[in-house]
Amino acid sequence: MSVEFDRVLIEPAYRKVAAAIGARILSRTLREGERLPPETELARQFGVNRSTVREALRELESRGLLQRRPGSKLMSVSRPQHAAVAQGVSHALLLHDVTVQHLWEALTILEPPLSAAAARARTREDLGALDSAIEAFAGATADTSETVECAAEVFRCIARATHNPVLGLAQEPLLQLLEPSLRIMIDKVPQAHTRIATAHRRLLEAIEARDERAAHDWMARHIRDFRKGYEIAGIDLALQLTSP
Repeated sequence: MSVEFDRVLIEPAYRKVAAAIGARILSRTLREGERLPPETELARQFGVNRSTVREALRELESRGLLQRRPGSKLMSVSRPQHAAVAQGVSHALLLHDVTVQHLWEALTILEPPLSAAAARARTREDLGALDSAIEAFAGATADTSETVECAAEVFRCIARATHNPVLGLAQEPLLQLLEPSLRIMIDKVPQAHTRIATAHRRLLEAIEARDERAAHDWMARHIRDFRKGYEIAGIDLALQLTSP
């Protein structure tokens, strides 16, 4: 025979149940916070065993689409959190042999326009959150891990000030990969903390003034400083990143 076909893949029943429920969630037919029927009722509706339903719910829970609220036996529709979504992307990037240079280039491309967008869209509440994150970084001088976490939070506050969830989701995997190299750099470069703190203040001033150009340029300068810090610290830009 000259014509051949691939074998038909037989998908497990729990995957079909998960796909059906997931489709309702992603189409917004099931809204965030809405509770699903009990497992027995779902099993009746789908015509499957309760164990099949349980496995489907477990898969959707692992994807962040469902959660079990404290004190409730029923699953509720949830929204995947940035950190959980970003962790999967970060792991994928690690497996694609991402280097310090790759990460630095990505930050160079993403962060300056993101800061300009924050200057354009920020609210008074955003400024308060950014100021608090900057103060926390300035006060975190003894513990390097805390210092790095505070530095990452400043980036996150700027992203939240854009009120564009796509930008926050694009940024988070990079921040998770940035932290290990930033920790080494701050440890080895005495002036790093002061220079980062200065950049933070200039960024806050620009964003508060709604000066998009200044916010863009100060963030570009801030990211360029990271590269200088890496070089002073002896961090090879060709070094492949490892898990935080």
